[in-house]
Amino acid sequence: MDSTKSSDEGLPQRSGPGDSTASGLASTRFLTGRKVLVTGAASGIGRACAEGFAAAGAEVYVVDRAAKSAKEVAESTGGIAVVADLSEADAVDALPDDADIVVNNAGLQHIAPVHEFPPERFALIQRVMVEAPFRILRRTLPHMYAQAWGRVVNISSVHGLRASAYKSAYVTAKHALEGLSKVVALEGAAHGVTSNCISPGYVRTPLVEEQIANQALAHGIPAADVMDQVFLERTAIKRLIEPSEVAEAALWLCTERSGYITGGSIPLDGGWTAR
Repeated sequence: MDSTKSSDEGLPQRSGPGDSTASGLASTRFLTGRKVLVTGAASGIGRACAEGFAAAGAEVYVVDRAAKSAKEVAESTGGIAVVADLSEADAVDALPDDADIVVNNAGLQHIAPVHEFPPERFALIQRVMVEAPFRILRRTLPHMYAQAWGRVVNISSVHGLRASAYKSAYVTAKHALEGLSKVVALEGAAHGVTSNCISPGYVRTPLVEEQIANQALAHGIPAADVMDQVFLERTAIKRLIEPSEVAEAALWLCTERSGYITGGSIPLDGGWTAR
């Protein structure tokens, strides 16, 4: 649902090593035989996760409402495209229930002051970013419990740990996702299931690009100043995060070496929450 697409246009590039999730952990194919369900998998962070998990040997359910893009990602990764609108409960309840790993990633954004925020938009964001993950886990946890192994990776946000003005629905949803993740961690521990959040700052995707005009209007600044004054103002590392960096963290949370980590939130925020 409203997943994001990786785009280079107008955004600072990552410096340093290459950007492929097929290297490192993925090259060991340590997830061969596992099934992974990734929401919002047609583009952006979700696509990077689908590619990374497929490279690690997993069979990926590529879940997205964008049918053409989902099918393209599924074809390129050897996965299975599952076209679904996560704002619709019936569609969510029809998703596969045999995933060994769930990556709750799908999301959308709307920027407006609370007193001007459309209630229907607020409700939509909660359905996609809170209710859908709950319904997905309600369906998939029994399978994980039965085999005494499972991994839940929730793509949260620095906004699951901190608030920003004009993002009441998004901040609310990400805080709720962090809470859901912790409850699943407590309930799943006895069954070999871990549940964690990854909480990135601004990631280099069109979801960020699409915010520029609205952020400029909300903050009363020129669009050219949004990158420095809004997106990077609170980070110590002055660049956006790459989708593949988030995917690499998600992969690591599915290794045996991270099996004692549960109920946590990994801030990939360039030092934002250090302040």
